[in-house]
Amino acid sequence: MRRFLFTYTLAVLPWLACAAPAKADTAGFSSHVQPLSSGEDVYRHVCQSCHMPDARGAVGAGAQFPALAGNPKLQSGAYPVYVILNGFGGMPWFAGVLDDTQIANVVNYVRTHFGNHYTDAVTPADVAAQHPAVIPQEE
Repeated sequence: MRRFLFTYTLAVLPWLACAAPAKADTAGFSSHVQPLSSGEDVYRHVCQSCHMPDARGAVGAGAQFPALAGNPKLQSGAYPVYVILNGFGGMPWFAGVLDDTQIANVVNYVRTHFGNHYTDAVTPADVAAQHPAVIPQEE
């Protein structure tokens, strides 16, 4: 049986060498997130992978992702805006990735869902006022 597999492999190898080379997806990569209009869309596509669908956070693999559900730090809308723009701890920055409207929408969504009841809305102008002087760039 081994001899058969060895012979088969030797017979097929030249054919594989002539096959067209494998190509990566030609869609490319952009550091900009696709247009996501609502705060819920932004949360589901960007945030929930770490903070979990129920916003209760997670611990594991040497990392801790804080809960957003019932989080008193969200009382001030400026705090989550700052964290999203600049990053904090293990969270990356999203300045230059999400636009001001997307950030305002996701902050308002998180502050009014998951057991949070902070109804004073953050505006895109509030986000713009907190932009870092220098937006971090990918290397």
